[in-house]
Amino acid sequence: MIQLHTSAPIDDEARITLKTAFGQAIAAVPGKSEQWLMCLFDDEVPMYFAGDDSKPCAYLEIDVYATSEVPATAWEKLTERLTPEVSDTLGIDPARIYIRYGSTAHFGWNGTNF
Repeated sequence: MIQLHTSAPIDDEARITLKTAFGQAIAAVPGKSEQWLMCLFDDEVPMYFAGDDSKPCAYLEIDVYATSEVPATAWEKLTERLTPEVSDTLGIDPARIYIRYGSTAHFGWNGTNF
């Protein structure tokens, strides 16, 4: 699951661009692919960064199902791939983008848990 919360507007073209980029980037996590990826886009959210809402900012949350520790290098690769995509597509300064990573061995799908 990749959730993007941003104060910037996201038009249809930008949403497709980001969805495609997220689908490619998730492969940085061992065993993950676009086949199981869900993306959530939450735009034009009132957001402050360092007490300032005069410029757009973004917060990404990446949550994956994993029964073992996800290597830190996977998260680093995702940051390297996701930051420029969000920055370039939405015109957000990379210094105003936060990304949070998490994994869990408890994930529900199709009425049951993995």
